[in-house]
Amino acid sequence: MVLWIVIGVVAVVLVWLVFTYNRLIRLRNESEQGYSSIDIQLKRRADLIPNLVETVKAYAAHERAVFDDVTEARARTLAAGSVGDAVAAEQQMRGALGRLFAVAEAYPQLRASENFQQLQEELSDTEDKIAAARRYYNNVVRRFNTAQQTLPTSLLAGPLGFRPREFFELEDEGDRAPARVEL
Repeated sequence: MVLWIVIGVVAVVLVWLVFTYNRLIRLRNESEQGYSSIDIQLKRRADLIPNLVETVKAYAAHERAVFDDVTEARARTLAAGSVGDAVAAEQQMRGALGRLFAVAEAYPQLRASENFQQLQEELSDTEDKIAAARRYYNNVVRRFNTAQQTLPTSLLAGPLGFRPREFFELEDEGDRAPARVEL
């Protein structure tokens, strides 16, 4: 009888170990897939940037510094190799695009351009997709980190080499502030 109890306990522990390990692997893979989704959308936005810059250049050729900033931000986005690099590149890109759109505001004929409007709509759609991908990624990272930091899973996660993932967070506190609308 004791032998069957020992076999039963060992079987339960083995099933738990396999289940827990597989869950951690699944969450790690989901977080990698989530980051990949962010990366794809950031690259999509970076691919839209040259078209947007060329459209604005046609109207505002003397705004060289703005175009250089956008080009540098685009290169940094494409070169991002980690979550931290991607967050920094994202911040730089948002600032550069803000300056580019500020230049566009000074040219009413540019804002009326069908090409510019289409690029703005595509960029807006891409920004929405980036936000959705970030939310998904951060949700999976939260679940992954929680799973490996709670007992009894933490007893297995550390020795097997599972490490917490980095969230894709805003670094600029100004981005958290509500938008001001003045009429």
